[in-house]
Amino acid sequence: MAVTASSSTEDLGQRAIGKLLTQYSVPAIIASVATSLYNIIDSIFIGRGVGAMAIAGLAITFPLMNLVAAFVMLIAAGGATISSIFLGQKNYSRATDVVNNVFTLAVIHSVVFGGLTLLFLDPILYFFGATEATIGYAREFMKVILYGTPISYIFIGLNNLMRATGYPKKAMISALLSVVVNVILAPIFIFTLKWGIKGAAIATICGQFAAFIWVLYHFLSKDSSIHFKRDNRWLTWSIIKRIYAIGLSPFLMNVCACAVVIFINRALLDYGGVDGNLAVGAYGILNRTTMFFVMIVFGVTQGMQPILGYNIGACNFDRVKRTLRLGVWIGVAITVVGWLVSEIFPDTVSSLFTTDETLIKISREGFRIYFICYPVVGCQIVIQNFFQSVGKPQMSIFLSLTRQLLFLIPFLIFLPRVLGINGVWASMAASDIISFFVAIITLGWWMKHVMKKMEKSAL
Repeated sequence: MAVTASSSTEDLGQRAIGKLLTQYSVPAIIASVATSLYNIIDSIFIGRGVGAMAIAGLAITFPLMNLVAAFVMLIAAGGATISSIFLGQKNYSRATDVVNNVFTLAVIHSVVFGGLTLLFLDPILYFFGATEATIGYAREFMKVILYGTPISYIFIGLNNLMRATGYPKKAMISALLSVVVNVILAPIFIFTLKWGIKGAAIATICGQFAAFIWVLYHFLSKDSSIHFKRDNRWLTWSIIKRIYAIGLSPFLMNVCACAVVIFINRALLDYGGVDGNLAVGAYGILNRTTMFFVMIVFGVTQGMQPILGYNIGACNFDRVKRTLRLGVWIGVAITVVGWLVSEIFPDTVSSLFTTDETLIKISREGFRIYFICYPVVGCQIVIQNFFQSVGKPQMSIFLSLTRQLLFLIPFLIFLPRVLGINGVWASMAASDIISFFVAIITLGWWMKHVMKKMEKSAL
C-alpha cells in the first residue's frame, strides 16, 4: 500500500514561514538546549565532584568527541536532507529507503569507528594533548563513550530523520528523554557511587539508550508516515552516495573541529606555562559555553532544514529565500546574547564549573577575548547550514574549511608567538570575523548566479 504524506509534511510548502519555523525550530532548539545543558551539567558535576584536573581531562576528549560526532553526522545530516527532498518530490518509497539505509550505516559506522578507536585510545589521547596528569580521566571517560557508540549512532541518525520527516515534537522528546535520564543518573554515579568521571560517561550512555528505544519504536510503528519497511532497500549505493555527499559538510566540520582543538590544546599547554593543564581546562569551560549558544543556532538550522529541503525540492524558491532571511536574523540574535553573557559575567559562568581561583582567572581572560566577535557567528552558521539543507554540500564544506583550516589554524600558529596565551583566544575571534565576511560574499554570489538559474529552469 502506498504511503501518504502527513498533513504536517504538506504544510512545509504552504504554511506561513514564521509559523513553520516556530513549529520546527522550537522543538529542535529545546532539544539542542537540553543537549548542551546536560554537557554543561556533566562538566559541572565532574569539576565539582572530581576536580579541576578532571575538567582538563574532559577537555582533552573534545577532539575525539568531535570525531565521534563526525562519523554519525556524515549519515544523519545527509539522510535528513535527502529524506526532506524526497518528501518534497512526493517520493515516499525513496524516503523510506533513506530511513533503512541510515539505520544500516549507523550500525556499520559505530562498530568500525568505535572498535578501531578503542584499540588505539591512549596514543590518540596523548596526540590530542593529554599529559600524565590528565590521561587517566580522559581514558576513563572515552572508553565508556566508545563502547556505547552503536546506541548513540542509531539514536542520533534516526532522531534527525524523525524531525526531517515531519515529527519535530517527537524528536524533541527523544532528546529531552536522553537529557533527563542523564541528569538524574550523573550525580548518583559521581557523588553517591563514587564512580568519578566514568560515572558521567555511563550516565550519558544510559540517557542515550532511553532515547534510542523511543526513536526505534517510532520507526517500527506503522502509524509513522515514514517507517522501516522490510521490502524496501537497506543498502542502496545511489542513496549512500547522496547521504555521504551531503553529510560530508558536517563530517568535515567536525573533523576540522577535531584538528583545531588539538592545535588549541597544544598551544595552551605550550604558552600556559606551569598552568598549562588548567589553561586546557579553561578552554573546556569556554567550549561548553560557546557550544550552548551554537547549539541553539543549530536548533534553528535544524528547524529550517525540512522547510528548505522540501521547498527546494518543490521549486518554491521564494519560500526558500524567506526562510533563510528569518533564520539569519534569529541566529544573530542568539549569538548576541551569548556575547553579552560572556563579556559581562565571565566569572559567574566559570564559577559554575569550578572553585579553583586560577582556573577562573584564566577563563575570565579567555572569555573577554574569545567572544569579542561572537555576534557574527550566528549568521555564519545559518548560511553554512543553508547550503547543506538545499543539497549544495560543496558550498557548506567550503565555508566550514575556510573558517577552521584556512583561517583559524594559521592564526593559532602565529598569534600566540606574539601575544602568548591571549593569542590563542584572539585566534578564534579573528577567524570568526573573517569567516563571517566570506560567508556573506559566498551567499551573495550563489544567490545571484545559481539561484537565478534554478528559478529560470523551473519556469
